[in-house]
Amino acid sequence: MAGERLLIVDDEEGIRNIFEDYFGSLGYQVVTAKTGKDALEKFVPGQFDCVLSDLVMPEMDGLDFLRQLRGQDRKTAFFLMTGYPSVETAIEAIKQGAFDYITKPLNLEDVRIKVERAVHVKDIESSLKRVSGLLWGLIISIPIWLILGIILGMVWKRL
Repeated sequence: MAGERLLIVDDEEGIRNIFEDYFGSLGYQVVTAKTGKDALEKFVPGQFDCVLSDLVMPEMDGLDFLRQLRGQDRKTAFFLMTGYPSVETAIEAIKQGAFDYITKPLNLEDVRIKVERAVHVKDIESSLKRVSGLLWGLIISIPIWLILGIILGMVWKRL
């Protein structure tokens, strides 16, 4: 990885340390937060590629954190992690814009693959936007060049 940025949010220090060590060793820049409120203070829209957040935390649960984060940034991939999985919370997380729902106990390799996939999807979306912008620029400029060609042709005929 080329310095992708992750925000890890979990009230368990051990989980934060494991993620920080693991992803840091893979070349990620990792920022950790103990609570959703702490994470919102550290979060800067467009500065993180992925957020991995626990569901059950004091002060603000992971779903509330997700809702508030989506109010600031709709593009950062968000993963909701929980040791208390339920179909209802999984559906709600996806409805609120989570990229994936991860159940504990975690397999770090599985999480790494999911994070890499999210980063790859984000890169592809960014590339598609650039290509789309170039295509629209080309489409808009073609009539202008045709008109200029006609005008130059008329001027050339008169010379």
